[in-house]
This record gives sequence, C-alpha cells and structure tokens, in this order.
Amino acid sequence: MEQLALLSEGFAQALTPMNLVWVLVGAILGTAVGVLPGLGSAMAVALLLPVTFSLEPTAAFIMFAGVYFGGLFGDSTSGILLNTPGNSSAIASTFEGHRMAKNGQAAKALATAAMGAFIGGLIATTLVVFFAPTLVKLATVFGPAEYFALAVFAFLAISAVVAESVIRGIAALGIGLALALVGVDGPSGTARFTLGMPQLFDGISVIVITVGLLALGEVFHIAARIHRDPAATQITAKGKARLGLADIKKALPAWFRGTAFGAPFGLIPAGGAEVPTFLAYGTEKHLAKRRGDKEFGATGSIRGLAAPEAAANATAGTAMGALLALGLPTSATAAIMLAAFQQYGMQPGPLLFERSGDLVWALLASLFIGLAILVMINMPFAAVWAKLLTIPKHYLYAGITVFSMLGVYAISSSLIDLWLLIGIGLVGFMMRRYNIPLAPVLIAVILGPMAETELRRALAVSEGDLGILIGSPITVTLYLVLATALAVSGIQHLRHRRNASAEEAKEDALV
Repeated sequence: MEQLALLSEGFAQALTPMNLVWVLVGAILGTAVGVLPGLGSAMAVALLLPVTFSLEPTAAFIMFAGVYFGGLFGDSTSGILLNTPGNSSAIASTFEGHRMAKNGQAAKALATAAMGAFIGGLIATTLVVFFAPTLVKLATVFGPAEYFALAVFAFLAISAVVAESVIRGIAALGIGLALALVGVDGPSGTARFTLGMPQLFDGISVIVITVGLLALGEVFHIAARIHRDPAATQITAKGKARLGLADIKKALPAWFRGTAFGAPFGLIPAGGAEVPTFLAYGTEKHLAKRRGDKEFGATGSIRGLAAPEAAANATAGTAMGALLALGLPTSATAAIMLAAFQQYGMQPGPLLFERSGDLVWALLASLFIGLAILVMINMPFAAVWAKLLTIPKHYLYAGITVFSMLGVYAISSSLIDLWLLIGIGLVGFMMRRYNIPLAPVLIAVILGPMAETELRRALAVSEGDLGILIGSPITVTLYLVLATALAVSGIQHLRHRRNASAEEAKEDALV
C-alpha cells in the first residue's frame, strides 16, 4: 500500500539518533509541564514552542510529537496523584484514578493510564495513516443542530448515568450551566451575571472551575475530616507499576471501548476530548452496575480509569489527522500546533500532503515513536511519581493549595480569579458533603457555551423554526439513543431504590 511506503520513509527520517533525542526530550518536558497543576498539555506545547524555533522543521515537529503525548500523560498524572488534572481532557480519568491512589494503588493507576494512552494513541494514529480521507468525511456532516444534539446528549447522559441520583445529577448540571453563563453574551454583547465587574466579562476560566472543584474542594474536604477521621488523609504508595494478567484482562476491553469513543471525536470541533472521556467513563460505570462491581466509586476501578484515558489519547491522535488533512484544530493543543506549522510557513490542509509530504510522514512516524518512548519512560517512572504520595499529608495538601493558586494566577494575573477559586472550592466541598456529583458540573461548563452558540446558529439558519433541531438523521438518532438511555437509567435507579428499601425492611424485621 502507498501509505505503508510513505510511512516507512517517514520512519527513515525520524529514526536518526538526533531526532530520537529530540522526541525523548519532548516526552520528558511535556510530561513534566503537564504534571504541574493548572498548566496542562496545551500550556506545555505553548511554553515549549519558542524552544523549537532554532531547530530545523523535521526535528522541531518530532520534538512536538513527544511534547504532545507527554503533556497528555502529565495531565493524568497530576489528576491521579493530586486530584488536580492538568487539562479538562483528564478530568474523567481523575475520578477512579485518584480513588485508586488513595487506596494505595497509585503506581498501578499510573501504569494503567500509561498503557491506555499508548493503546488509544496507537490505534488512532494508525487510523489517521490508513483511513484519514474516510474519517474526515464524518466532520463534514455535522452542522449546528448536530452539535447541539451532541451537547444535549452529553449533558443528560452524564447527569443520569454518573450520578447515583438523577435529581442530584440534574442539580449538578444546573450549577455547571450557571457558571458557564457568566460573561458577555456574544451575539447581543450583553453582560450576564457579572455583578458589574469587568474582570468577569470574559467569563470564568475552565481552569479556575476545574482546579477549584477538584483540587481545592478536595483540600477543604480533607481538612474538614482530619480530626474526625485521620485515616482518611493517609495515602500509601504501595505496589509496583506493573499490571498483572488479571488487571490486563479487566482493562483491555475498557481500553478498546474508550478508543472507540475517542477516535471519531478527534475529527469534529465538539469540545475536544471531554465528551468522549465522560461518555467512556459513564459507560464503564453503567457496566460496573450491571456486573455488581463494588470497586467502582469506592476503592477505584481499573476499568473506570482505562476507558477515559484511552479515549483522551485516541481523540488526540485523530485530532492530529484532522489538523493535517483539513487544517481544522479540534482542540486547544491542536490550535497551538497549527501556530507551529504556520511559524515554519506551512498551512495544514488538503494540499499539505502534496507540498510537504516528507515532513508530514516524518511527523506521523514520530507520533508512533513518541508513544513508544512515552510508555517506556513512564512505566518505570510511575513508581517514582507515586512517591509524591509519601509526602506528609499536611505538607502535600498545603502544596496542592499553593500550586493551585500559583497555576491559576500565572495564567491570568487576576486576584478575582483567586477569590473565585476559593469560592468554587467551597462549592466543591459542599457538593462532596451532600454527595452531589462533580462530573455534570464540569461537562456543563465545558460544553455549555458551545451548546448555546450552536443552538443560536441553528435557529438563525431556520429563522426560528425549532424543527431544524430534529431535522436530520444524526439528531434523531442521538435523541432516540438519549431517550432510551434515560429510560433504562431511570428504571435501574428505581430498581436499586426498591432493593435498598427491601433490604432495610428485612434488617428492621430482624431487629
């Protein structure tokens, strides 16, 4: 096949000693920056962009391949260990990953994430090489109504599936949408919920909300329980960064399911990797309920970490294909990569493969190399990262607070953001106190603006006719699947409540 011949030429260019050094440096630097709370993979690429200007184009983009995937793994590392994901694409991995870390399985959690990143990225990059022209057609069939239907699907599916109570899930969704509405309304230019403060005209940053809910909320939660339940703050980093045969049997189907969710989403600008990672997480939680898996939501489930991690990296892999073939950046990191291409006088798009084919195939080959190097350096280093948890807890959580504050302030240099961080942290504490799920808040904040924009676009095109929202096979299919999922979820919640009531009645009868 022609693709194999071109890819082999790309490997011939990439597999030189100096280029291997650059991809290794990129993977290490990307992981190191991604680990820092509040920075993340997009910031890693942005910070390291000037470093590559002195390199020739092939070496620069090969280094970026390492930074690209290294930053994604760093996002998950900080989320698993510190409950502070470096980027919103790692939020779903944080839920079960941090529970595993708190249960003394930090090294195993990091090994699961590393293998998930490798499998998801490997499959997605292979799809880009062989099926890019076919996959790109998926992006052209999505219009405003389809994007809105996708957002509604994500909102309600996550709220119904992730939450133990549908009411609590919808309440969390409402909190997220309220936070997303703060700022200036684009079409009308009207300020909404800004309290007259110009600093809020641009809205509340996703990073402020994510760090506040997950990191600072966890710090407040631990501080509130430290005297009543001292054992709750003791995290031990036992075990090795090695997955046994039983662990692989559990994780392998979840890795493939996550990859299946993530690969298509890299081709469409639907909020980056957030939607597929949350859908993958919700699917694993639904399957865990059917299996009666007691680990999920308690001590941490390998499946609940493996699926969203593979989904995130699969999305990143196909996002690179969309960037190269269409010139369409479908994530913040891809947008920064687009700037890197333009810096070298190249414009990604249909003509890129003809005009700069040598560089493109070398870059695709370096993505495979970057994934391999990433898993080789992070599998043994997982145990080293896990040693962060051996830091005395009062120092560790104080450090998380300081890094969270510094990370947020470094991005905007705004004191208002620090006050918002504290306020949202208190909201996160109260949500934990009353068992309100965090995932619907985060997915609403991330996708809320997109849903509003696409709804307005669809209604503008149809001149106010609501029929456009269900006027295509894709929207009808999404809404039908959503209605079925909600019905099934409602029946399961009722059945669970009925079983719980029956067990309570039996216990009362015995007493």
